[in-house]
Amino acid sequence: MRKKLFLTTLSIILFTLILSIVSVNFVFKQQFANYITQSNETIINQLPSRISAIYLRNDSWDIVALEQLNNDLPVDVYITLTDLQGNVIMNLENPMNAMHGGMMNMMGLDYSVKEWKTKELPIVGADQTIATAQIRYPEVARILNPQDEKFSAAIFHSLIFAGVLALMIGMLMSYWMSRRLVAPLQSLTEAANRIGSGQFDERVPVNSKDEIGRLANAFNAMADRLKHQEYLRKQFSIDIAHELRTPLTSIRSFIEAFEDGVLPPSPDNLAIINSEISRMVGLASDLKDLNTAEIGEIRISPQPINIVSLVGNVIRSLYALFQDKDLKVDFIHKVQDIAISGDERLLTRLFYNLIHNAYKYTETGGEIRIEVDDLLDEVQIRIKDTGIGIPESDLANIFERFYRTDRSRARETGGSGIGLALVKQIVLLHHGTISVESTVGKGSLFTVRLPKTKTKD
Repeated sequence: MRKKLFLTTLSIILFTLILSIVSVNFVFKQQFANYITQSNETIINQLPSRISAIYLRNDSWDIVALEQLNNDLPVDVYITLTDLQGNVIMNLENPMNAMHGGMMNMMGLDYSVKEWKTKELPIVGADQTIATAQIRYPEVARILNPQDEKFSAAIFHSLIFAGVLALMIGMLMSYWMSRRLVAPLQSLTEAANRIGSGQFDERVPVNSKDEIGRLANAFNAMADRLKHQEYLRKQFSIDIAHELRTPLTSIRSFIEAFEDGVLPPSPDNLAIINSEISRMVGLASDLKDLNTAEIGEIRISPQPINIVSLVGNVIRSLYALFQDKDLKVDFIHKVQDIAISGDERLLTRLFYNLIHNAYKYTETGGEIRIEVDDLLDEVQIRIKDTGIGIPESDLANIFERFYRTDRSRARETGGSGIGLALVKQIVLLHHGTISVESTVGKGSLFTVRLPKTKTKD
Protein backbone atom coordinates (compact mmCIF):
# COMPACT_ATOMS: atom_id res chain seq x y z
CA MET A 1 0.00 0.00 0.00
CA ARG A 2 2.89 2.34 0.75
CA LYS A 3 4.19 1.89 -2.81
CA LYS A 4 0.76 2.59 -4.29
CA LEU A 5 0.29 5.66 -2.13
CA PHE A 6 3.78 6.92 -3.00
CA LEU A 7 3.30 6.38 -6.73
CA THR A 8 -0.17 7.92 -6.68
CA THR A 9 1.03 11.01 -4.83
CA LEU A 10 4.09 11.27 -7.09
CA SER A 11 1.92 11.00 -10.20
CA ILE A 12 -0.33 13.81 -8.95
CA ILE A 13 2.71 15.99 -8.21
CA LEU A 14 4.27 15.26 -11.61
CA PHE A 15 1.05 15.93 -13.49
CA THR A 16 0.50 19.17 -11.58
CA LEU A 17 4.05 20.32 -12.23
CA ILE A 18 3.91 19.59 -15.97
CA LEU A 19 0.56 21.32 -16.26
CA SER A 20 1.86 24.30 -14.30
CA ILE A 21 5.06 24.60 -16.38
CA VAL A 22 3.19 24.34 -19.67
CA SER A 23 0.54 26.82 -18.53
CA VAL A 24 3.03 29.35 -17.16
CA ASN A 25 5.22 29.03 -20.26
CA PHE A 26 2.25 29.55 -22.55
CA VAL A 27 0.97 32.54 -20.59
CA PHE A 28 4.47 34.03 -20.43
CA LYS A 29 5.02 33.72 -24.17
CA GLN A 30 1.59 35.19 -24.84
CA GLN A 31 2.21 38.12 -22.53
CA PHE A 32 5.78 38.58 -23.76
CA ALA A 33 4.54 38.63 -27.37
CA ASN A 34 2.00 41.28 -26.40
CA TYR A 35 4.78 43.26 -24.74
CA ILE A 36 6.96 43.09 -27.87
CA THR A 37 3.97 44.05 -30.06
CA GLN A 38 3.35 47.13 -27.92
CA SER A 39 7.07 47.99 -28.03
CA ASN A 40 7.05 47.67 -31.82
CA GLU A 41 4.00 49.94 -31.99
CA THR A 42 5.88 52.54 -29.93
CA ILE A 43 8.96 52.34 -32.18
CA ILE A 44 6.81 52.59 -35.33
CA ASN A 45 4.98 55.64 -34.01
CA GLN A 46 8.36 57.33 -33.39
CA LEU A 47 9.64 56.68 -36.94
CA PRO A 48 8.16 59.81 -38.62
CA SER A 49 10.01 62.17 -36.30
CA ARG A 50 13.28 60.26 -36.70
CA ILE A 51 13.02 60.18 -40.52
CA SER A 52 12.07 63.85 -40.51
CA ALA A 53 15.14 64.66 -38.42
CA ILE A 54 17.39 62.88 -40.96
CA TYR A 55 15.93 64.93 -43.77
CA LEU A 56 16.12 68.25 -41.93
CA ARG A 57 19.81 67.84 -41.04
CA ASN A 58 20.90 68.32 -44.70
CA ASP A 59 17.58 69.46 -46.19
CA SER A 60 17.82 66.32 -48.32
CA TRP A 61 17.61 62.55 -47.93
CA ASP A 62 20.73 61.01 -46.37
CA ILE A 63 20.73 57.40 -47.67
CA VAL A 64 23.51 56.32 -45.29
CA ALA A 65 21.61 57.63 -42.27
CA LEU A 66 18.45 55.93 -43.51
CA GLU A 67 20.34 52.64 -43.87
CA GLN A 68 21.57 52.98 -40.30
CA LEU A 69 17.96 53.34 -39.26
CA ASN A 70 17.34 49.78 -40.52
CA ASN A 71 19.24 48.35 -37.54
CA ASP A 72 16.83 50.06 -35.12
CA LEU A 73 13.69 48.67 -36.79
CA PRO A 74 11.83 45.77 -35.16
CA VAL A 75 12.06 42.39 -36.89
CA ASP A 76 9.40 41.79 -39.60
CA VAL A 77 8.68 45.53 -39.95
CA TYR A 78 8.79 46.72 -43.59
CA ILE A 79 8.76 50.43 -44.50
CA THR A 80 8.43 51.95 -47.95
CA LEU A 81 9.39 55.62 -47.97
CA THR A 82 7.91 57.59 -50.91
CA ASP A 83 7.91 61.25 -51.87
CA LEU A 84 4.83 63.31 -52.59
CA GLN A 85 4.81 62.21 -56.25
CA GLY A 86 4.76 58.52 -55.20
CA ASN A 87 8.36 57.79 -56.09
CA VAL A 88 10.09 55.31 -53.79
CA ILE A 89 12.85 56.96 -51.84
CA MET A 90 13.97 53.83 -50.00
CA ASN A 91 12.77 50.52 -48.59
CA LEU A 92 13.62 50.03 -44.93
CA GLU A 93 13.78 46.75 -42.99
CA ASN A 94 15.85 45.08 -40.30
CA PRO A 95 18.72 43.09 -41.80
CA MET A 96 17.78 40.17 -39.48
CA ASN A 97 14.58 39.58 -41.51
CA ALA A 98 16.34 37.75 -44.31
CA MET A 99 18.65 35.88 -41.93
CA HIS A 100 15.75 34.55 -39.77
CA GLY A 101 13.72 33.62 -42.83
CA GLY A 102 16.63 31.70 -44.32
CA MET A 103 17.37 29.87 -41.09
CA MET A 104 13.72 28.85 -40.68
CA ASN A 105 13.57 27.61 -44.27
CA MET A 106 16.75 25.56 -43.78
CA MET A 107 15.20 23.98 -40.67
CA GLY A 108 11.99 23.22 -42.56
CA LEU A 109 9.90 25.38 -40.24
CA ASP A 110 6.97 27.54 -41.27
CA TYR A 111 7.74 30.80 -39.55
CA SER A 112 5.61 33.03 -41.75
CA VAL A 113 3.50 35.82 -40.31
CA LYS A 114 -0.19 34.91 -40.33
CA GLU A 115 -1.75 38.36 -40.07
CA TRP A 116 -0.31 41.75 -41.03
CA LYS A 117 -1.15 45.32 -40.15
CA THR A 118 -0.44 48.39 -42.30
CA LYS A 119 -0.01 52.05 -41.49
CA GLU A 120 0.60 55.12 -43.62
CA LEU A 121 2.33 57.90 -41.68
CA PRO A 122 3.21 61.34 -43.05
CA ILE A 123 6.80 62.62 -42.77
CA VAL A 124 6.61 66.31 -41.93
CA GLY A 125 9.44 68.72 -42.70
CA ALA A 126 9.81 72.28 -41.42
CA ASP A 127 6.29 73.35 -42.30
CA GLN A 128 4.91 70.78 -44.73
CA THR A 129 4.66 67.09 -45.49
CA ILE A 130 7.75 65.96 -47.38
CA ALA A 131 7.14 62.20 -47.70
CA THR A 132 4.96 59.26 -46.74
CA ALA A 133 6.00 56.11 -44.84
CA GLN A 134 3.95 53.01 -45.70
CA ILE A 135 4.54 50.52 -42.89
CA ARG A 136 3.68 46.81 -42.82
CA TYR A 137 4.23 44.81 -39.62
CA PRO A 138 2.85 41.66 -37.89
CA GLU A 139 -0.36 42.02 -35.87
CA VAL A 140 1.32 39.86 -33.20
CA ALA A 141 5.06 40.24 -32.97
CA ARG A 142 7.27 37.19 -33.14
CA ILE A 143 10.09 36.68 -30.67
CA LEU A 144 13.00 36.74 -33.10
CA ASN A 145 15.31 39.15 -31.39
CA PRO A 146 18.28 37.20 -29.98
CA GLN A 147 18.03 39.02 -26.67
CA ASP A 148 14.31 38.29 -26.50
CA GLU A 149 14.92 34.65 -27.36
CA LYS A 150 17.61 34.46 -24.69
CA PHE A 151 15.32 36.02 -22.11
CA SER A 152 12.47 33.67 -23.04
CA ALA A 153 14.76 30.65 -22.87
CA ALA A 154 16.06 31.74 -19.47
CA ILE A 155 12.52 31.95 -18.14
CA PHE A 156 11.71 28.49 -19.51
CA HIS A 157 14.90 27.02 -18.03
CA SER A 158 14.03 28.60 -14.69
CA LEU A 159 10.62 26.96 -14.84
CA ILE A 160 12.20 23.59 -15.61
CA PHE A 161 14.69 23.99 -12.76
CA ALA A 162 11.94 24.99 -10.34
CA GLY A 163 9.81 22.07 -11.55
CA VAL A 164 12.65 19.55 -11.04
CA LEU A 165 13.39 20.98 -7.61
CA ALA A 166 9.70 20.83 -6.67
CA LEU A 167 9.51 17.27 -8.00
CA MET A 168 12.45 16.18 -5.84
CA ILE A 169 10.95 17.83 -2.77
CA GLY A 170 7.57 16.29 -3.65
CA MET A 171 9.17 12.83 -3.93
CA LEU A 172 10.75 13.19 -0.49
CA MET A 173 7.50 14.51 1.02
CA SER A 174 5.48 11.80 -0.71
CA TYR A 175 7.78 9.08 0.62
CA TRP A 176 7.67 10.55 4.11
CA MET A 177 3.90 10.98 4.09
CA SER A 178 3.23 7.52 2.64
CA ARG A 179 5.45 5.99 5.28
CA ARG A 180 3.82 8.07 8.04
CA LEU A 181 0.30 7.13 6.89
CA VAL A 182 0.92 3.47 6.14
CA ALA A 183 3.02 2.61 9.21
CA PRO A 184 0.06 2.90 11.64
CA LEU A 185 -2.10 0.86 9.27
CA GLN A 186 0.56 -1.84 9.09
CA SER A 187 0.72 -1.80 12.88
CA LEU A 188 -3.08 -2.16 13.00
CA THR A 189 -2.96 -5.04 10.52
CA GLU A 190 -0.30 -6.88 12.50
CA ALA A 191 -2.20 -6.30 15.74
CA ALA A 192 -5.43 -7.54 14.12
CA ASN A 193 -3.66 -10.70 12.97
CA ARG A 194 -2.35 -11.30 16.49
CA ILE A 195 -5.82 -10.75 17.96
CA GLY A 196 -7.17 -13.15 15.36
CA SER A 197 -4.73 -15.77 16.65
CA GLY A 198 -6.08 -15.32 20.19
CA GLN A 199 -3.74 -12.66 21.68
CA PHE A 200 -6.51 -10.47 23.09
CA ASP A 201 -4.12 -8.29 25.11
CA GLU A 202 -2.77 -6.78 21.88
CA ARG A 203 -3.13 -2.98 21.61
CA VAL A 204 -1.79 -0.32 19.25
CA PRO A 205 -0.29 3.03 20.29
CA VAL A 206 -2.33 6.19 19.64
CA ASN A 207 0.06 8.89 18.40
CA SER A 208 -2.33 11.40 16.85
CA LYS A 209 -5.83 12.82 17.08
CA ASP A 210 -6.63 12.57 13.37
CA GLU A 211 -8.52 9.82 11.53
CA ILE A 212 -5.65 7.36 12.10
CA GLY A 213 -5.70 8.15 15.81
CA ARG A 214 -9.47 7.67 15.99
CA LEU A 215 -9.09 4.39 14.10
CA ALA A 216 -6.47 3.25 16.63
CA ASN A 217 -8.79 4.20 19.51
CA ALA A 218 -11.65 2.30 17.88
CA PHE A 219 -9.38 -0.70 17.35
CA ASN A 220 -8.28 -0.71 20.99
CA ALA A 221 -11.90 -0.39 22.12
CA MET A 222 -12.81 -3.33 19.87
CA ALA A 223 -9.92 -5.34 21.34
CA ASP A 224 -11.19 -4.56 24.84
CA ARG A 225 -14.66 -5.79 23.89
CA LEU A 226 -13.24 -8.92 22.29
CA LYS A 227 -11.18 -9.63 25.40
CA HIS A 228 -14.27 -9.12 27.55
CA GLN A 229 -16.33 -11.36 25.31
CA GLU A 230 -13.63 -14.02 25.45
CA TYR A 231 -13.67 -13.76 29.24
CA LEU A 232 -17.46 -14.12 29.23
CA ARG A 233 -17.23 -17.10 26.88
CA LYS A 234 -14.80 -18.87 29.19
CA GLN A 235 -16.83 -17.88 32.22
CA PHE A 236 -19.93 -19.19 30.47
CA SER A 237 -18.30 -22.61 30.04
CA ILE A 238 -17.35 -22.66 33.72
CA ASP A 239 -20.79 -21.48 34.81
CA ILE A 240 -22.77 -23.91 32.69
CA ALA A 241 -20.59 -26.76 33.93
CA HIS A 242 -21.19 -25.62 37.51
CA GLU A 243 -24.94 -25.24 37.00
CA LEU A 244 -25.23 -28.74 35.54
CA ARG A 245 -22.77 -30.48 37.85
CA THR A 246 -24.52 -29.46 41.08
CA PRO A 247 -27.96 -31.05 40.37
CA LEU A 248 -26.37 -34.03 38.60
CA THR A 249 -24.13 -34.68 41.61
CA SER A 250 -27.15 -34.45 43.90
CA ILE A 251 -29.16 -36.86 41.74
CA ARG A 252 -26.26 -39.32 41.54
CA SER A 253 -25.83 -39.21 45.33
CA PHE A 254 -29.49 -40.06 45.87
CA ILE A 255 -29.41 -42.90 43.35
CA GLU A 256 -26.26 -44.39 44.94
CA ALA A 257 -27.95 -44.09 48.33
CA PHE A 258 -30.99 -45.92 46.96
CA GLU A 259 -28.79 -48.65 45.49
CA ASP A 260 -26.85 -49.08 48.76
CA GLY A 261 -30.02 -49.06 50.80
CA VAL A 262 -28.86 -46.03 52.78
CA LEU A 263 -31.96 -44.04 51.77
CA PRO A 264 -35.35 -45.41 50.78
CA PRO A 265 -36.87 -44.23 47.46
CA SER A 266 -39.58 -42.42 49.37
CA PRO A 267 -41.83 -39.74 47.84
CA ASP A 268 -39.88 -37.02 49.69
CA ASN A 269 -36.53 -38.22 48.34
CA LEU A 270 -37.93 -38.66 44.86
CA ALA A 271 -39.38 -35.14 45.09
CA ILE A 272 -35.87 -33.80 45.78
CA ILE A 273 -34.56 -35.59 42.69
CA ASN A 274 -37.48 -34.25 40.69
CA SER A 275 -36.74 -30.67 41.87
CA GLU A 276 -33.11 -31.04 40.74
CA ILE A 277 -34.27 -32.30 37.38
CA SER A 278 -36.68 -29.38 37.17
CA ARG A 279 -33.75 -27.03 37.86
CA MET A 280 -31.82 -28.48 34.91
CA VAL A 281 -34.88 -28.35 32.68
CA GLY A 282 -35.48 -24.74 33.71
CA LEU A 283 -31.83 -23.86 33.04
CA ALA A 284 -31.96 -25.48 29.61
CA SER A 285 -35.22 -23.68 28.84
CA ASP A 286 -33.78 -20.33 29.94
CA LEU A 287 -30.67 -20.88 27.84
CA LYS A 288 -32.76 -21.84 24.82
CA ASP A 289 -34.98 -18.78 25.19
CA LEU A 290 -31.99 -16.48 25.69
CA ASN A 291 -30.09 -17.81 22.68
CA THR A 292 -33.22 -17.68 20.55
CA ALA A 293 -33.82 -14.06 21.57
CA GLU A 294 -30.19 -13.02 20.96
CA ILE A 295 -30.16 -14.40 17.42
CA GLY A 296 -33.52 -12.80 16.69
CA GLU A 297 -35.50 -16.00 16.31
CA ILE A 298 -38.15 -15.25 18.94
CA ARG A 299 -41.36 -14.02 17.34
CA ILE A 300 -43.55 -12.12 19.74
CA SER A 301 -47.32 -12.18 19.51
CA PRO A 302 -48.39 -8.58 20.16
CA GLN A 303 -51.80 -7.94 21.57
CA PRO A 304 -53.42 -5.15 23.63
CA ILE A 305 -52.28 -5.48 27.24
CA ASN A 306 -53.18 -3.53 30.36
CA ILE A 307 -49.71 -3.17 31.81
CA VAL A 308 -51.07 -2.13 35.22
CA SER A 309 -53.10 -5.33 35.45
CA LEU A 310 -50.18 -7.47 34.23
CA VAL A 311 -47.73 -6.09 36.81
CA GLY A 312 -50.40 -6.42 39.50
CA ASN A 313 -50.88 -10.11 38.66
CA VAL A 314 -47.11 -10.71 38.93
CA ILE A 315 -47.07 -9.05 42.37
CA ARG A 316 -49.97 -11.19 43.56
CA SER A 317 -48.24 -14.38 42.36
CA LEU A 318 -45.27 -13.54 44.63
CA TYR A 319 -47.37 -12.47 47.62
CA ALA A 320 -46.58 -15.61 49.65
CA LEU A 321 -42.84 -15.02 49.25
CA PHE A 322 -43.21 -11.41 50.37
CA GLN A 323 -45.09 -12.61 53.46
CA ASP A 324 -42.36 -15.11 54.36
CA LYS A 325 -39.76 -12.30 54.53
CA ASP A 326 -42.15 -9.75 55.99
CA LEU A 327 -41.51 -7.37 53.06
CA LYS A 328 -43.53 -4.20 52.56
CA VAL A 329 -44.62 -3.98 48.93
CA ASP A 330 -46.07 -0.74 47.51
CA PHE A 331 -47.71 -0.86 44.10
CA ILE A 332 -48.29 2.71 42.88
CA HIS A 333 -50.20 3.66 39.75
CA LYS A 334 -52.29 6.76 39.09
CA VAL A 335 -54.60 5.08 36.57
CA GLN A 336 -56.06 1.61 36.42
CA ASP A 337 -55.63 1.02 32.71
CA ILE A 338 -52.53 1.78 30.60
CA ALA A 339 -52.74 -0.08 27.33
CA ILE A 340 -49.68 -1.17 25.37
CA SER A 341 -49.10 -3.66 22.59
CA GLY A 342 -46.91 -6.60 23.53
CA ASP A 343 -46.49 -10.32 24.17
CA GLU A 344 -48.23 -11.11 27.46
CA ARG A 345 -46.20 -14.27 28.18
CA LEU A 346 -42.83 -12.57 27.67
CA LEU A 347 -43.79 -9.40 29.54
CA THR A 348 -45.04 -11.47 32.47
CA ARG A 349 -41.70 -13.26 32.53
CA LEU A 350 -39.87 -9.93 32.35
CA PHE A 351 -41.56 -8.40 35.38
CA TYR A 352 -41.58 -11.68 37.30
CA ASN A 353 -37.78 -11.85 37.00
CA LEU A 354 -37.29 -8.22 38.07
CA ILE A 355 -39.71 -8.33 41.01
CA HIS A 356 -38.47 -11.76 42.11
CA ASN A 357 -34.90 -10.43 42.08
CA ALA A 358 -36.03 -7.51 44.26
CA TYR A 359 -37.55 -10.00 46.69
CA LYS A 360 -34.48 -12.25 46.63
CA TYR A 361 -31.93 -9.51 47.37
CA THR A 362 -34.00 -7.63 49.95
CA GLU A 363 -33.48 -8.66 53.54
CA THR A 364 -36.30 -9.49 55.93
CA GLY A 365 -38.38 -6.47 56.87
CA GLY A 366 -37.29 -4.52 53.81
CA GLU A 367 -39.39 -2.64 51.26
CA ILE A 368 -40.13 -2.99 47.55
CA ARG A 369 -41.74 -0.12 45.65
CA ILE A 370 -43.23 -0.66 42.18
CA GLU A 371 -44.45 2.37 40.19
CA VAL A 372 -46.24 2.45 36.83
CA ASP A 373 -46.37 5.86 35.10
CA ASP A 374 -48.04 6.94 31.88
CA LEU A 375 -45.52 9.04 29.84
CA LEU A 376 -47.72 9.79 26.81
CA ASP A 377 -45.90 7.77 24.13
CA GLU A 378 -44.54 5.16 26.51
CA VAL A 379 -45.10 3.58 29.87
CA GLN A 380 -42.47 3.57 32.62
CA ILE A 381 -42.21 0.84 35.24
CA ARG A 382 -39.84 1.43 38.18
CA ILE A 383 -38.94 -1.39 40.58
CA LYS A 384 -37.05 -0.17 43.64
CA ASP A 385 -35.88 -2.24 46.58
CA THR A 386 -33.96 -1.68 49.81
CA GLY A 387 -31.77 -4.72 49.27
CA ILE A 388 -28.04 -5.33 49.30
CA GLY A 389 -27.43 -3.25 46.15
CA ILE A 390 -25.02 -3.79 43.27
CA PRO A 391 -21.38 -2.61 43.21
CA GLU A 392 -20.79 0.17 40.68
CA SER A 393 -18.13 -1.92 38.95
CA ASP A 394 -20.73 -4.61 38.21
CA LEU A 395 -23.51 -2.41 36.84
CA ALA A 396 -22.21 -2.50 33.26
CA ASN A 397 -22.22 -6.33 33.23
CA ILE A 398 -25.34 -7.40 35.11
CA PHE A 399 -27.27 -7.99 31.87
CA GLU A 400 -24.63 -10.46 30.62
CA ARG A 401 -25.53 -14.12 30.76
CA PHE A 402 -24.32 -15.95 33.89
CA TYR A 403 -22.99 -12.73 35.41
CA ARG A 404 -23.61 -12.62 39.15
CA THR A 405 -22.42 -10.06 41.64
CA ASP A 406 -22.37 -12.70 44.37
CA ARG A 407 -18.87 -14.16 44.03
CA SER A 408 -19.71 -17.02 46.38
CA ARG A 409 -21.86 -18.52 43.56
CA ALA A 410 -24.46 -19.62 46.13
CA ARG A 411 -27.74 -20.72 44.56
CA GLU A 412 -29.68 -19.13 47.39
CA THR A 413 -28.67 -15.63 46.31
CA GLY A 414 -26.94 -15.97 42.96
CA GLY A 415 -29.59 -17.63 40.83
CA SER A 416 -28.62 -19.00 37.43
CA GLY A 417 -27.31 -15.68 36.10
CA ILE A 418 -29.61 -15.85 33.07
CA GLY A 419 -32.63 -13.93 34.31
CA LEU A 420 -31.44 -10.36 33.70
CA ALA A 421 -29.91 -11.28 30.34
CA LEU A 422 -33.29 -12.64 29.28
CA VAL A 423 -35.03 -9.54 30.70
CA LYS A 424 -32.91 -7.30 28.50
CA GLN A 425 -33.68 -9.34 25.39
CA ILE A 426 -37.42 -9.22 26.09
CA VAL A 427 -37.23 -5.43 26.52
CA LEU A 428 -35.37 -5.11 23.21
CA LEU A 429 -37.93 -7.32 21.47
CA HIS A 430 -40.59 -4.81 22.55
CA HIS A 431 -38.44 -1.87 21.34
CA GLY A 432 -38.05 -0.60 24.89
CA THR A 433 -35.19 0.31 27.20
CA ILE A 434 -34.02 -0.85 30.61
CA SER A 435 -31.62 0.87 33.01
CA VAL A 436 -30.39 0.30 36.53
CA GLU A 437 -29.20 2.46 39.41
CA SER A 438 -27.83 0.96 42.58
CA THR A 439 -25.92 1.73 45.76
CA VAL A 440 -24.34 -1.01 47.86
CA GLY A 441 -26.22 -1.40 51.12
CA LYS A 442 -29.10 0.86 50.03
CA GLY A 443 -30.81 -1.05 47.24
CA SER A 444 -31.38 -0.97 43.49
CA LEU A 445 -33.74 0.71 41.03
CA PHE A 446 -34.61 -0.91 37.69
CA THR A 447 -36.44 1.29 35.17
CA VAL A 448 -38.22 -0.21 32.16
CA ARG A 449 -39.73 1.91 29.41
CA LEU A 450 -41.99 0.35 26.80
CA PRO A 451 -43.65 2.10 23.83
CA LYS A 452 -47.41 2.24 23.79
CA THR A 453 -47.51 2.07 19.99
CA LYS A 454 -48.05 -1.22 18.27
CA THR A 455 -45.02 -3.47 18.48
CA LYS A 456 -43.82 -5.05 15.23
CA ASP A 457 -42.62 -8.60 15.37
